[in-house]
Amino acid sequence: MRDRIYITKIDSERLRRLIEARRSASTDDLEYLDTLEQELDRAEIVEPQAIPRDVVTMNSQVRLKDLDTGELKVYRLVFPTHSRTENGVSVLAPIGTAILGYRVGDVIEWRVPKGIRRLQVVDVLYQPEAAGVSDG
Repeated sequence: MRDRIYITKIDSERLRRLIEARRSASTDDLEYLDTLEQELDRAEIVEPQAIPRDVVTMNSQVRLKDLDTGELKVYRLVFPTHSRTENGVSVLAPIGTAILGYRVGDVIEWRVPKGIRRLQVVDVLYQPEAAGVSDG
């Protein structure tokens, strides 16, 4: 697990607006909003064109390996309104918040009700910034 994660300036701004909007709406996900905000606070914010190609950004498709079971899964990290897309995982879900900003090879650990879950970022299959896609 690394101390430093990378987030694009555009993603950071959008995620902070999301946190603010959800807090003002008094939603049930305040704990997740706090966790996401903590991740943003510790992130190195970079311009989209400067983000390394192996970093999980918003709308990235990533292959993860569960280090305890060996299982491989593919997820697309999305905003909550798009979480019903194929393989979509919301950035507000524990796994979504956990993978944001990590790089290929990184091991992510986080507490779940049954203990500690450990996932490794195996591959970033698609990253919008690397593909030249920008909606900023």
